[in-house]
Amino acid sequence: MDIIGTIMAAGRSAVELCLFTLLPVMVVMLSIMRLAEAASLLDALTRLLAPVLRPFGLTGLSIIALLQVSFVSFAAPVATLATMDRQGTSDRHLATTFAMVLAMGQANVVFPMAALGLDVGRFMAISLLGGLVAATLTYHIFARHLSRDGPNDDTLVPTAAVEDARGVLAIINRAGSEAFRIATGSIPIMALSLSIIAGVRAFGGLDGLDWLLSSTLHWLGIDPRLIAPTLSKYLGGGVAALGAMATQEAAGTIDAAFVNRAADWLVHPLDLPGIAILTTAGSRVAKLWVVAAVGASAGIFVRATAGMFIGG
Repeated sequence: MDIIGTIMAAGRSAVELCLFTLLPVMVVMLSIMRLAEAASLLDALTRLLAPVLRPFGLTGLSIIALLQVSFVSFAAPVATLATMDRQGTSDRHLATTFAMVLAMGQANVVFPMAALGLDVGRFMAISLLGGLVAATLTYHIFARHLSRDGPNDDTLVPTAAVEDARGVLAIINRAGSEAFRIATGSIPIMALSLSIIAGVRAFGGLDGLDWLLSSTLHWLGIDPRLIAPTLSKYLGGGVAALGAMATQEAAGTIDAAFVNRAADWLVHPLDLPGIAILTTAGSRVAKLWVVAAVGASAGIFVRATAGMFIGG
């Protein structure tokens, strides 16, 4: 096995995917989100939706987190979770919001995956369903023992107004810089996970797993082609799963139908990198991750099940 060659090939694939697929998509989506935020459109949307989503255990800031994970990246809700932690939002609402974020598809994987044939509209509808299920079950069942005491949970984060063209350009430039940090920050974990997968494949590990699990997976009605992206996802996160699926697509082993079926199982921040990054939002967030993960798991199960019956 050519170890150096394998690492170089994995690194090249990671750079190409992050800089030529992830980066341009994130620049556009972040610019749209930041402009909407500066124009107070997000505040207006939050005030409109807050009464509707309150029965699910969600607050005004929860809706901001929902929009951030859906249209920016899995790491974007860190700022909102940190604000909720700092403002003293109740543990019950904080755990509910955390569970919702963990159960939903992250934009930094969803939009680039459209290049592999993902039906983004269908995916986002099912993602929203999973997030609401996770929030509802967490608030009313898994986190019912947690405190509900806290300040006004519909408090919003103040945003700057868009005053002139220079302000618009400044916002776009900041969004571009943020997108560049997200894309380049994804390269190390992407390269590492792709190297691991390539090494496991070279040593026959994937063939061994396929042989070992294929009968059980077929009996359960699960496609064995999920082994490689699932391994990548839980080792390296959603971006790593995207890289594994891009490799499979380039090799002609998967098609758009597979991508749409697999996305509801693979695309969410409930993995080691996702938990590690999101729990940096605050000490209370870190203490609530187990409760949030349980609720998120239920939401992801609903997503995966719904994805099997809703054609893509």
